[in-house]
Amino acid sequence: MLAHQREKIRALEPLKAKLVTVNEDCNERILAMRAEERYEISMLKKEKMNLLKLIDKKNEEKISLQTEVTKLRKKLAEEYLHYLTERDARKILIADLNELRYQREDMSLAQSPGIWGEDPVKLTLALKMTRQDLTRTQMELNTMKANFGDVVPRRDFEMQEKTNRDLQEQLDSLRDDYEEVRKEHEILLQLHMSTLKERDQFYSELQEIQRTSTPRPDWTKCEDVVSGGPDRWHMLAEGKNSDQLVDVLLEEIGEGLLREKDFFPGLGYGEAIPPFLRFDGIVENKKPTKKDVVNLLKDAWKERLAEEQKEKFPDFFFNFLERRFGPGDAMAWAYTIFENIKLFRSNEVMSQFYAVLMGKRSEIVYIKHKETVAQLLKEMTNVDSQNEGLLTMEQLSTVLKSIFPFKKEEKIQELMEAGGWHPNSSNADFLNYRSLFMEDEEGQSMHFVQKLWEQYMDEKDEYLQELKQELGLELRDEVTLCKVREALMNIDPGLDKQTLNSYLSQAFQLPVTELPEEGEKEEGIVTRLQAALEQLQMADIRRMGAREHEPAS
Repeated sequence: MLAHQREKIRALEPLKAKLVTVNEDCNERILAMRAEERYEISMLKKEKMNLLKLIDKKNEEKISLQTEVTKLRKKLAEEYLHYLTERDARKILIADLNELRYQREDMSLAQSPGIWGEDPVKLTLALKMTRQDLTRTQMELNTMKANFGDVVPRRDFEMQEKTNRDLQEQLDSLRDDYEEVRKEHEILLQLHMSTLKERDQFYSELQEIQRTSTPRPDWTKCEDVVSGGPDRWHMLAEGKNSDQLVDVLLEEIGEGLLREKDFFPGLGYGEAIPPFLRFDGIVENKKPTKKDVVNLLKDAWKERLAEEQKEKFPDFFFNFLERRFGPGDAMAWAYTIFENIKLFRSNEVMSQFYAVLMGKRSEIVYIKHKETVAQLLKEMTNVDSQNEGLLTMEQLSTVLKSIFPFKKEEKIQELMEAGGWHPNSSNADFLNYRSLFMEDEEGQSMHFVQKLWEQYMDEKDEYLQELKQELGLELRDEVTLCKVREALMNIDPGLDKQTLNSYLSQAFQLPVTELPEEGEKEEGIVTRLQAALEQLQMADIRRMGAREHEPAS
């Protein structure tokens, strides 16, 4: 036996060495990954410093240009004064020359021998007329001085104007270059932050996977456990990941337990208990099928949409059950429906009704979603001029872009792929568009409508994340109505006043009529940012215009 054990130890020695080698390889990979990340971080920091230096250089150039403009203006004023002095000196010189000429003429007349032969009366009259002409000329000269004393020569003015225009163009060009560099710097900073965030996320995921990685479960073992056998399990498991399969399995187990219950215990009359569940004692489990529950919820939605005076949704739900089953069975059906919709979260009809019933989502979200689906079907029907139920992929893309003008191109592609389009298929291929809007007997929509709902929720989360980043606050910080209004207008310039007020009303839980106008006493209305975002998450929030620097598709 000792010899056998020694042989076994010798046989295991290579395996031990192999384990040590594998461990060293893994450590070397991790160190290499960390070194590569440190190198990327250092490169990004260097690039950031270069951009900051470029911005400082542009700022210095801007300041030097402004200084040069100031010097040129000062020089222009000095030149103007110089030319003004030259003009005045020239006028004085002309006046002196005229005076000298007059004196010389007077002297020549006095020395002329024939002047004494002139008539004194005639000379006196000529002198009087000359003096009148001198007075009139002097008045005209004074008028010219008054009118044109501050006038600059056109040639100098045009020259200075041209110089000023050139400098202004250079300044505008430098401003544009500076703005472009600043925007590029901001984009690079955002890219750097997102890269760091992704790096940290990937590293956390790697650590989590290394810590919790287990062998992939063998889901085929569930085929014999789930009612309906392998066929039903394959139908339930199609296209789902492990996390979703766990939910499906829990629902199947919960459904079996729910079937075994004959009665539910009443939850009492506490304030935390929803109004339609306030009851002491036990209530009967009506044990409906999933199909019956879905049909009942659809009938409730139809009656809710037809209702004129809207009451609170929980009160409406209980009143609907009283009208449908009578006051005696209403409480039993309320408990039965509640337990079913709480259990079957993978069923979209039940999960959406549960969210609205428990106040986690506004009913307008469900109504708008249904209206969008109906509008899509109507537009596709209008395009289908032959009424054959068929559309080309190009027509489908045109309809989607007309209904969703602010969706990104990749989102449109996702919807088309959910509808049956593939990258290698032709745009002339036909699609049975009516099949996209069909439902199974349990109310489950086709993949196209489910993808539409997923995109709506993702876009809402993205919109609220943009709002949080624009505010630049932590979730625990307080935010004013004025800041939220300004942030919403910045991230979504296409918001009209009515929609903006409805968003603010939802975020701050104020009636629209009590909201102050823009510029009025808004600073006194505050709430925590987390509470505001949670309230907006419950409401129908969607983008109303194209993003900045992004054209509509």
